[in-house]
Amino acid sequence: MTETLIVTTVVDVEPAAVFAVLADPANHAAIDGTGWVRESLDGEPLTAEGQIFRIAMYHDNHPDGRYEMANKVIAYEPDRTIAWEPGQEGEDGRLEFGGWTWRYDLDATGPGQTRVVLTYDWSGVPGELRQHIAFPPFPTSHLENSLANLAKLASGRQFAL
Repeated sequence: MTETLIVTTVVDVEPAAVFAVLADPANHAAIDGTGWVRESLDGEPLTAEGQIFRIAMYHDNHPDGRYEMANKVIAYEPDRTIAWEPGQEGEDGRLEFGGWTWRYDLDATGPGQTRVVLTYDWSGVPGELRQHIAFPPFPTSHLENSLANLAKLASGRQFAL
């Protein structure tokens, strides 16, 4: 049984334009293919591994509807790779991570073209959490929608760089 979903697309822009969109959490709601991501709560771009960025979320099946995710950047290589591990603050105020990750790998495939590989990996999710949340919690089509959204945003940014 696979514990990852991987989708790929080719975008007609340079890797720098794609990376710039991904590195700005203010864009994540527009990229999101699930409709769960709301707004960035920090308003800061991503700049390094270890950085924490917070995102407001909404899900009909969440006990409170609205909730917050605290994401830790786990890979950061400008114009090549960006990845994060979502988590939440525990009752003691410490961040607890659920064991799933989002990763985008960018590769120039020609002048003005970038292959984007989006990997959603839940192999690190502990058994007790899997009793409450089915993984993956959405179909692959949500990731395909996300890459289509990313392509549109990056195409608009290409000219602003």
